[in-house]
Amino acid sequence: MQNRIDPLHVRARSALLFAAASATIGLSGCSSLYSESATTGAGIAGAALAAKITQNAAVASGIGLGAVAAARAGVQYSQRAIHRETQNQIANAAGALEPGTIATWRVKHPIPIESNEHGSVTVSRTISSGALDCKEIVFSVDQNASSVFYVAAICRDGSTWKWASAEPATERWGALQ
Repeated sequence: MQNRIDPLHVRARSALLFAAASATIGLSGCSSLYSESATTGAGIAGAALAAKITQNAAVASGIGLGAVAAARAGVQYSQRAIHRETQNQIANAAGALEPGTIATWRVKHPIPIESNEHGSVTVSRTISSGALDCKEIVFSVDQNASSVFYVAAICRDGSTWKWASAEPATERWGALQ
């Protein structure tokens, strides 16, 4: 009896290998490559899984779209986590400052989905003090020989300072703040 190789098994295995390779390549520091690799790999893996489970095109499409949506949600979650960490580093560097003093901030991502960043931060004014401590800050993101500047608000939450504004994040990080 001759062993026959199941073409669906080969496709499923190839899709999983491609998805794993895409995820690894995606960690190279380029956010768009990471996002596209993850969704493409999920689409291929979803299609391979769907082909293994059903011959119904509608069900297969649903499985593929679900896999892509799940991958996209995972990418967005990881980007939000990275942006929150960057915002926390900037807020912590600025929290102890008096208006007019300057400090540096730096973030080194444990998983290199995005580039490590650094810059300077200063408090431009105290917005409120007492029960609700808030400050307006100006921070830079230094890139090669130039800097990009943003304005944000931070507020004290117990002993830590937290990001309190959306506008600088909207331009800088899109809707994924």
